[in-house]
Amino acid sequence: MGVVVSRDGTSIAYDRRGSGPAVILVGGGLDDGSENAPLAAALAGRFTTYNYARRGRGGSGDTQPYDVVREIEDIDALITEAGGRAHLFGVSSGGMFALEAAAAGLAAARVAVYDVPYDTASDATQRYDQYREELGAALAEGRRGDAVALFMRVAGSSEEEISGARTSPYWPGAEALAHTLAYDAALYGPPPAGRLAAISQPVLVATGEATSAHRVGEPSDHFFAAAADAVAAGIPNANLVTLPGQGHVVDPDVMAPVLDRFFRVDG
Repeated sequence: MGVVVSRDGTSIAYDRRGSGPAVILVGGGLDDGSENAPLAAALAGRFTTYNYARRGRGGSGDTQPYDVVREIEDIDALITEAGGRAHLFGVSSGGMFALEAAAAGLAAARVAVYDVPYDTASDATQRYDQYREELGAALAEGRRGDAVALFMRVAGSSEEEISGARTSPYWPGAEALAHTLAYDAALYGPPPAGRLAAISQPVLVATGEATSAHRVGEPSDHFFAAAADAVAAGIPNANLVTLPGQGHVVDPDVMAPVLDRFFRVDG
């Protein structure tokens, strides 16, 4: 394990593995870096992986007030630690932050994302404004479990699934990370067309063939596919790939060869 200090003084904890060109793994919602650990191991034979805990998670600090810019600075600190240039891979909401980092001009060689949760529906802005308001209220009142349940509803979980999750051994860990749901929510909504258009790096936009998600109150089996199409169309140098049989939690043994082929062009 290592630690870098971001521009605002926040300590960001990371796990470094392997050797070769640097790849920074950006985790998604309710993840302290654990979800990307198997992928880091799968890539370590060809790359030096930096799997970090985003601020407010795991061993990383959480300086307030929060701002998306601070997360971009965290990635920049990791790029510096990696030698000044690195590939980025972001999964789910982590993909949004990876794209924001590229749009901000960070020294990312190539960028890959998987199942980025932008919403292409016409009412997305209104619905996510409401979600942020309700989430903020739940967190301000200390209702961390309700905050996690609200996130699950937005992600398409049924009330039965939420009820089952509340009694699972994973629920306490989710509640411990509930405050970071507001960090991810800052970027939820329609794809940011202007910022995507500013990305000059080659970008791999991946989604899973079996992925399905739901809009609030209306099932949609093409949520992530529509988002991937929009992101790929909005970035000048983007390639779109659909991984057969993969759901929202992608198999690292499937994802690793795809990233290997994409990243090693420059490595």
